[in-house]
Amino acid sequence: MMTTYIAKGEGADRYEKIPVEISETPETAVKAVATEIADLIRSKAAKNEKCVLGLATGSSPIKLYQELVRMHKEEGLSFKNVITFNLDEYFPMAKDSGHSYHYFMHHHLFDHIDIEAKNIHIPDGALKIDEVEKFCKNYEQEIETAGGIDLQILGIGRTGHIGFNEPGSPITSKTRMVYLDRLTMKDASGEFGGIENVPTRAITMGVGTIMKARKVILLAWGENKAPIIRAAVEGDVSDKIPATFLQMHTNVQFFIDEKAAEESGAYGDGAEEGGHRICQLTRANRPWLVSKVEWNDKLIRKAVIWLCQKVKKPILKVEDSDYTENGMSDLVKTFGSANKVNIQVFNDLQHTITGWPGGKPNADDSTRPERANPYPKRVIIFSPHPDDDVISMGGTFARLVEQGHDVHVAYETSGNIAVLDDYIYQQMDIAASFTHLVGGDTKTMDAAFEKIKQLIANRKPGDSEPNELLPFKGALRRAEARGADRYLGVPEDHVHFLNLPFYETGTVKKNPLGQADVDIIVKLLREIKPHQIYAAGDLADPHGTHGVCLDAILRAYDVVCDDEWFKDCYTWWYRGAWMEWEIEKVDMAVPISPSELSIKRKSIYKHGSQNNGPAFPGDDPREFWQRAEDRNRNTADIYNKLGMAEYEAMEVFARYIHKKK
Repeated sequence: MMTTYIAKGEGADRYEKIPVEISETPETAVKAVATEIADLIRSKAAKNEKCVLGLATGSSPIKLYQELVRMHKEEGLSFKNVITFNLDEYFPMAKDSGHSYHYFMHHHLFDHIDIEAKNIHIPDGALKIDEVEKFCKNYEQEIETAGGIDLQILGIGRTGHIGFNEPGSPITSKTRMVYLDRLTMKDASGEFGGIENVPTRAITMGVGTIMKARKVILLAWGENKAPIIRAAVEGDVSDKIPATFLQMHTNVQFFIDEKAAEESGAYGDGAEEGGHRICQLTRANRPWLVSKVEWNDKLIRKAVIWLCQKVKKPILKVEDSDYTENGMSDLVKTFGSANKVNIQVFNDLQHTITGWPGGKPNADDSTRPERANPYPKRVIIFSPHPDDDVISMGGTFARLVEQGHDVHVAYETSGNIAVLDDYIYQQMDIAASFTHLVGGDTKTMDAAFEKIKQLIANRKPGDSEPNELLPFKGALRRAEARGADRYLGVPEDHVHFLNLPFYETGTVKKNPLGQADVDIIVKLLREIKPHQIYAAGDLADPHGTHGVCLDAILRAYDVVCDDEWFKDCYTWWYRGAWMEWEIEKVDMAVPISPSELSIKRKSIYKHGSQNNGPAFPGDDPREFWQRAEDRNRNTADIYNKLGMAEYEAMEVFARYIHKKK
């Protein structure tokens, strides 16, 4: 389903050099792509011809393969006439490794369909180095012998790589061995348990090989892909971004979701216009420049904020000429004058600001984001990991407690795999020392600790977490969370560790969300019957846990939506450690004073295992407290430059209204 304000108009052709289909969700997009693949397979089969598919790995095509498997099992789609060639494979890489693309393809697709084994071709990462060149030449020849690739599926890396064709790859390149870009390795580091364990090389089809395909479809989901999608679609052709070569293909189409088209995110540094990293397609970021739009309050706010940042003026100082010179005369005509537009947006934005996130009792709440009553409110703060609550909304958390609300915290996962072995080793030494000091049962404890220490010593890079070790790491993170909650004034019986089953695999790869996960959320909601819910509404978490936790909450909402208490419950989404809400999406902005920012910082410090080099830091070299403070200060600065009051920092939230299925 396409949203009104990013529907493509004729003007998009001025910017977009590749056809782009923007869908509301990846699921919507993959159904269209899977249908096209199925039609191609069947049409080829009807003519007794082979269908040659080029296939990709990574997170983007997983949902596509799931849909193809469903079509095979439920609709009788046969792959007997299909020949496949995969884009790439790490080198060196054993075929039976859980990190190999050989394993990936069989796990997600080949083991579930009726394709003949002889028709499957995947680059061999287990070759000897002196065998690679010959293999690559043969791979090219096998593609030609099969008649060439009919349809090539691609993902895209944040370097702009297609396959593993990193920046600098020429358009004429063929299948070969390449060295991986540092950013590509960082993106893969979570899967391998650290960047030091990621292979530095790979075997990949070349750009030239890809360009020979009769049709190319590229898939991209999520806000992390937004910058590179814009560069590939609207930028100049350059080997610095190999995906731009696709602009020269005669039959190519990108399928992306709204987040890959629209998201930007406020950042503390490295930002462009007005503190926002502008990375969206023009028709998503500035649709009024592309086609006639149907103005609504959020789109008007978005347009005026963009204009203010472009002309470097606060809202109430923007003039008619500023609108006209920047392609927004239509908005002035709609309102009658720039002043009328400005006043509406100024008031709209000002009304998002509140020092009472739980609602101010006995006050006029007609222009406040939260209701005055009931007071006090029962509040649940859902936290995907045991520190997301304080990182993302620690100031608001403290304010809710201070203002007398009945605050509960629910940690959805244990976060146990995000504790470094060295850190838990150190904590066991401390615990053992205390036991000796108080004359406790040192013999039993020493034996248990020695066993765990030996497990740590015997672990090899990339190994799964030993089952005996995970409870200790989980206990450590629970203790840290309790410390932060105790510091903020939350009673111990208001702290809930849900340990959703999907997470407890001991590896970065998690199980699919199941009914057991949803039932746990439903049970807690019905026990507490909250008036307010705060939860992580962002999907920028590089390992996907936030997205699954959000899905669990939404599925729980489907169950409780008819409960009487739910009808009077407000949901506020916060964002995680990686991005902030764009100002046009903010429904509640909570000013944070210098002293409250200090409280937030100290509550983050309580999570010692995640400071000074956490196991999964993402791309950002800053520690979590630094990211949070920079982000909150940056948000306050944006409000200030738009003409609002000057605050030290701000935490912002978007309200979610659940629609019954």
